[in-house]
Amino acid sequence: MLEFIVPALAFGLAFLLTPLFKRLAFRVGAMDQPNSRKIHHQAMPLLGGAAIYVSFWVSAAVILYFFDGGGQFRGLFWGSTLIFALGLYDDLRGLSYKAKFIGQFAAALILLAYNIRIEFITLPFQDIIFLGIFIIPLTLLWVVGITNAVNLIDGVDGLATGVSVIAAVVIFALTWDEFHLVPVLALILAGAALGFLPHNFSPARIFLGDAGSLFLGFMLSGFAIMGLTKQATFTTLVIPVLVFGLPITDTFYAMWRRFRSNKPIFQADNGHIHHRLLNVGLTTRQTVMVLYTCSIYFGAAAILFHHFSGVANYLFFVIFALFLLGVKHLDNLSSILTAVNGSHYSGKPEKPHKDYNQGL
Repeated sequence: MLEFIVPALAFGLAFLLTPLFKRLAFRVGAMDQPNSRKIHHQAMPLLGGAAIYVSFWVSAAVILYFFDGGGQFRGLFWGSTLIFALGLYDDLRGLSYKAKFIGQFAAALILLAYNIRIEFITLPFQDIIFLGIFIIPLTLLWVVGITNAVNLIDGVDGLATGVSVIAAVVIFALTWDEFHLVPVLALILAGAALGFLPHNFSPARIFLGDAGSLFLGFMLSGFAIMGLTKQATFTTLVIPVLVFGLPITDTFYAMWRRFRSNKPIFQADNGHIHHRLLNVGLTTRQTVMVLYTCSIYFGAAAILFHHFSGVANYLFFVIFALFLLGVKHLDNLSSILTAVNGSHYSGKPEKPHKDYNQGL
């Protein structure tokens, strides 16, 4: 029973703490300023990630008090604290992408130091492959990659938060029958993020900030290593990739698009999937709901493959191919919406972000 009460505690804490951190953001100047790439039109408070961080670790401490988690969970705490501090500094002062990467790799090295690592994988029609000297580089690549992938989709109200909730719930469902603390902590993370979501959903009253999106991505990547990559089946490769199918696909799509345009692959732009959905005429809420559905699509595929691993050899690439086909023909959605509505479709009018500078 405690395993389900504590996630509810995380939800309640996050819901109650978020307004307090919103006020603090105004006082310390942790504000996200609008620009041509962003969809909000006035400065918005950050520090939403602080509410999630505090709510998660306070709640997790209750579970870890009753169930000894060992050294790995201490590593997860110190690594996530470093990644949170890195994002918080970026929200307050700003950091170059090089400094961010150095900090992210340092946090990932903490996980390695506490024996949180990818030790083997399985490939289609192959036996288990032990990674040997590749344990360190592959673990670093996974942690830093997923951390940044979640950060990159944090461009629309509620998107990164909701996708993280879905991923955490899927990790819970996939590990519940084989592990104990990993699924419970994943559910606590889902509870903390879900408690923050009402404040972050369109029209958002506060943003995650880099502190929040990096923390969520880092925790999810760690849970995947501690739970999903320990299963000696083809799912050691397929399942984690499917769980994060949306952010992974969006990240690779962005890098490929920038490479083809002869632009630096780490240069921010407005060509992400959520930007394209907005450009064809969907509202912010409609865009987020479409991408939530896509995330559920990948999560459902991960659960299916977990129970019927034999089909994973044949359908893994089909899952991604169908999604990429939809992304490729996304512009056709505008024509469809226009035909349905009888005129150029620009979505329903949205309630704009309230000016939260007033009265504070």
